Amino acid sequence: MDTSMTRTTAPPANDSRDDKRPVMVTVRCIAYNQERYIRQCLESLVTQVTDFRYVAVVHDDASTDHTADIIREYEERYPHIIKAVYERENLYQRHDGSLMRRLDAYTQGRYVAICEGDDFWTDPLKLQKQYDYMEAHPQCSLCFHAHERLLPSGKREVQRPRRPKPVYTAEDVLLAGGRLMATDSMFYRWEHLAREGRPDFWNHCDVGDLPSMLFAASKGTLDYIDEVMSVYRKGTAGSWSERQQHLAQRTAHYKSILRLYDEYDAFTGFRYHRAVIAAKRKRRRKYLKKVAVARLKGYFSTLTSIFLHGNI
Repeated sequence: MDTSMTRTTAPPANDSRDDKRPVMVTVRCIAYNQERYIRQCLESLVTQVTDFRYVAVVHDDASTDHTADIIREYEERYPHIIKAVYERENLYQRHDGSLMRRLDAYTQGRYVAICEGDDFWTDPLKLQKQYDYMEAHPQCSLCFHAHERLLPSGKREVQRPRRPKPVYTAEDVLLAGGRLMATDSMFYRWEHLAREGRPDFWNHCDVGDLPSMLFAASKGTLDYIDEVMSVYRKGTAGSWSERQQHLAQRTAHYKSILRLYDEYDAFTGFRYHRAVIAAKRKRRRKYLKKVAVARLKGYFSTLTSIFLHGNI
């Protein structure tokens, strides 16, 4: 990474309600039943300090708690930044790409940043630093940074790629299996999606981060900034990882990822075929291990029930 682009002084604050400049960055934030966390997330979005105009499209996916109420509060206080979208029906459950298409319709500018409703940013210059980097490196289609993982216990762990390097490729993403970067660290060029539309391999997948990385890797380099600028919450109620506790969900996800790999292979003209094969083998081993653990837990649970109720 070219560290000469790292900003050390703050640019003018982006606090003008009459700002007529074109939007340069759209922050995309999806929220669902995250009333405990959404305020911290939104606060980290509206306190970004930039010398360009940005907006945050905050999408409430038909929450049944007070998440939408908190979003409305911030929408009223920061109408120049927060652009809220409220659903009556949960789009994520459709698994047909409608959630991403909904967000695409509200996305504008040169770049897209992501921060889901239970995560938050810790550096008020995060957007500015990533914007400056992308402007100086036109070959880069996505940049990302180090982050902290916040465990349910409250413990924080700094997360970096296993072997940090300045530039990553599609092969790196495939072999990392989506663990290369945190979603809340991603900052990518919007022009490719705006021009070409979202490919089928993205629409058919039940997660959004891995297809995002793979698509970006097909358009340029993925560059790493070695600064901790965000926090990813692990295992929060209602999160994707929390919903993947049952074997049926794990199996559906496994099949979705295999389909993603095959369709990406075709999309890229089989340029990364060897890496795709290796990624599928790695994913299969991981899945079979989880199946074995789940079945073992079920076996011991059954034995415990039999002994406790005397049915032996």
